[in-house]
Amino acid sequence: MKTLIIVDVQNDFCPGGALAVNDGDAIVPIINALQSKFDLIVATQDWHPPRHKSFASSWNKSPGELIELGGAPQILWPDHCVQNTSGAEFHPQLETRNAKVFVKGTDENVDSYSGFFDNHHTHATGLGDFLKEHNADEVHVCGLATDYCVKFTALDARELGFSTLLIEDACRGVNLQLDDSQGAVEAMRAAGVRIVRSNEI
Repeated sequence: MKTLIIVDVQNDFCPGGALAVNDGDAIVPIINALQSKFDLIVATQDWHPPRHKSFASSWNKSPGELIELGGAPQILWPDHCVQNTSGAEFHPQLETRNAKVFVKGTDENVDSYSGFFDNHHTHATGLGDFLKEHNADEVHVCGLATDYCVKFTALDARELGFSTLLIEDACRGVNLQLDDSQGAVEAMRAAGVRIVRSNEI
């Protein structure tokens, strides 16, 4: 079954949001136009409790600083996608009527870039089991942001055995460093993710 995974197209990651990705809202019409080409559609949603440990404000530090959290490096972010706030809602123009939604980042002690697991790979969101129950074999990944949540969602999809494609023009990156998105694409390609454009689907 051909599946579209829409990653974190939420207000806080779009222009004007707390952790805005440059041009992040430009992918919304691309994603909407693609949906009719898929048998199954899922969407992930960052859904953080207040005072999440990935927030710089929780440590009285500045966004972009690096700490150790649970034995692993953690970039600190502005407060974003806090549960039940407008910033956590999907972009208002994103079509989500047919999407099964999976929330992530709900444990305040560990971040969750991937739509499948938290960053320590200790808890699953249920997305992997859902895809297997629905006989999904090929997944196409798009959304925000290329260099974080999209990347790790695609890598975990490959690790779980799904044929995985990245729809590159239906993604945008944070790019804390100028070439972070390109590096993420190359990492996905090296892991066996096929890189495609929306007009190839």
